[in-house]
Amino acid sequence: MFSRLTRPGALALCAVPIVALFAVVGVAPLPYAVAQPGMTANVLGANQGRQIITISGTPTRKTTGQLRMTTIEATGPSTKVDFGDVVTGWFRTDRAVLPREAVYPSGKSDKEIRQHNVHDMVQSQDSATSAALGYLGKNPRNVDVSLHLSDVGGPSAGLLFALGIVDKLDGDGTGGDLTGGRNVAGTGTITADGEVGAVGGVALKTQAAGRDGATVFLVPKAECSDAKSELPKGMRLIPVTTLKGAVAALKALGKQSEQGGKDEQDGKVPAC
Repeated sequence: MFSRLTRPGALALCAVPIVALFAVVGVAPLPYAVAQPGMTANVLGANQGRQIITISGTPTRKTTGQLRMTTIEATGPSTKVDFGDVVTGWFRTDRAVLPREAVYPSGKSDKEIRQHNVHDMVQSQDSATSAALGYLGKNPRNVDVSLHLSDVGGPSAGLLFALGIVDKLDGDGTGGDLTGGRNVAGTGTITADGEVGAVGGVALKTQAAGRDGATVFLVPKAECSDAKSELPKGMRLIPVTTLKGAVAALKALGKQSEQGGKDEQDGKVPAC
């Protein structure tokens, strides 16, 4: 059959199945999710007209500056992602193409996944409260902490919730703000005893933070390299492994500013 065709003709004919394959792949759903920078929220402020952190049973303080929890937005578990979406995601720095199983539990319905994310958020809030009150040495039976953040699921805001509670109750410990008046963002899970864990998607979260004015980003130490990959210009990365370390780093950053940018001898600000 091919002996009667010219070489260009044979190549063209061979290309037909390949083109057909790409055409099919282009419209077929693929097992991926596409993520992008999501919303951020200042946990020291309000969300949908309601304070995110409300504390009673002990004196609180007014704060300045911001502590912004960060998120990513991903295509839904039942959303069809095609070849074009994947290719576009690969070539854009503000997109990430991830296996769907890395974003959503396999074999779960959309409703089950939403319930799972809400459960993780509630658990994260409880852990953040325990970690913050434990750090400050306050009796949880005498302090009532309420956390409210609509339309956000998962455990990755734990560190920022805990820092927000610490700032509202104690600031930097000397009458000033833990933020030093800055717009500080970050991410990280937290356990009840104050251990900070990795979360994923940090390169997208730093972009969301930069978009919303943050100049400092707290990142789980294990994810430093990912955070640096698309770091907005002028943003300072601070690696953390515990709530205690995060508070110490922010205090040292505040003292560094007071000293004109020089690190304290016993309180240097960690860096990735």
